[in-house]
Amino acid sequence: MNIPEVLQQLDAGAIIELFAIDTTVIGGTSTFTFHAGTNSIRQPIVWRAVTYQPFPIEADGFDKSTKGTLPRPHIRVANVTGILSAVVIQLDDLVGAKVTRLRTFAQYLDGQTTADTTQGFPDDVFFIEKKVTETKVMIEFELASAMDLEGVQLPGRDIIAQICPSEYRGTECGYTKAVYFNVANASVTSAALDVCSKTVAGCKCRLMSSGILPFGGYPAARTMKY
Repeated sequence: MNIPEVLQQLDAGAIIELFAIDTTVIGGTSTFTFHAGTNSIRQPIVWRAVTYQPFPIEADGFDKSTKGTLPRPHIRVANVTGILSAVVIQLDDLVGAKVTRLRTFAQYLDGQTTADTTQGFPDDVFFIEKKVTETKVMIEFELASAMDLEGVQLPGRDIIAQICPSEYRGTECGYTKAVYFNVANASVTSAALDVCSKTVAGCKCRLMSSGILPFGGYPAARTMKY
């Protein structure tokens, strides 16, 4: 039985909430995996062959808004052992660390007779934007989505109408023939003179016979007005 079918049942069972904080993206060496110990589960949980330790954690703000704003969740993690505090000091408040919230039903966890690693809710992936509070008892972080981080450019690549940004004879280009052309798209006999013009015309003279051109630019972009 898959998740949509389970959700239609009157007693769907407990939703298990798991968390992973990946510090390797900011120069750390560890990924901390844990669950809040709710739903009367006080022992480690294994899902998709990853073990999540019971650890006091609260999280809120993951719900998406209908107002078009991106969520800014907060997580509060126990600091009674001081282990997390040491990592926070070492890695500049963990700013930029990747936080993943995973959710599934208890029946799908590893070790269950109905275990199924494919049956999970879509992962919520965020990054630590800042440390809000740190005490001897608890550390609170504010999270931001990848699209909400300062300096993120959308789209991920520049829209250039006339020029192909792909590396000539590289993977995206795909041209490998021992037939050479110069920057003016004229046939030449030496590989030393083989230079792509980075234009649609240059792409055509080399790859027209292959059907679809792998031109990496956006020829139609010049017709758009802003």
